[in-house]
Amino acid sequence: MARDRASREGAKSFRLFVAVDVPEEVRWAVASAVEPLREAFSSARWVPIENQHVTLKFLGATGPRLMDRVTEAVEDVALAAAPFSTRVDGLGAFPNERRARVLWAGLADPDGRLVGLAGALEEALRRDFPPEERAFTPHLTVARFEPQVRLEGLAALTTDPFEVDRVVLFRSHLRRPAPVYEPLATFLLGG
Repeated sequence: MARDRASREGAKSFRLFVAVDVPEEVRWAVASAVEPLREAFSSARWVPIENQHVTLKFLGATGPRLMDRVTEAVEDVALAAAPFSTRVDGLGAFPNERRARVLWAGLADPDGRLVGLAGALEEALRRDFPPEERAFTPHLTVARFEPQVRLEGLAALTTDPFEVDRVVLFRSHLRRPAPVYEPLATFLLGG
């Protein structure tokens, strides 16, 4: 009896994204700053602290035959970039604070280094993955709201600077109540 190709172990796709991991102390500082909002909006979907990161490129379902190309492309982008510093610099909301669907903590990017990494990944992976249509805003997603809420007057938040010296290729395992992110490969900036 012939088996469907998609049901074979080797043919299963992986849900992937490329991200900058953020130090735990930074994630805890963000959690502390948004605690009053967590109490006010307890029905929101709050992102677990261990899942907070800066997504540079979401790839989605990726077949195993693309894994080598993805890994090579991410490695090439990482090798071409140098380490740099950033910090969390404010809270915000998408699409805006009056009609918030997403609460985020923004990252300072005065030299455009995070934007540059995201753009380089878009270019390196465009052959196999559609480009993101929205402008890249470096951020940690903190919560999602359904329906949208009003978040005007968000508290100011600035953390100590931290070093960005690597990017990580993650696999996302969809679970309840929150996904589990498995690091598949880590690439040092500049080698």
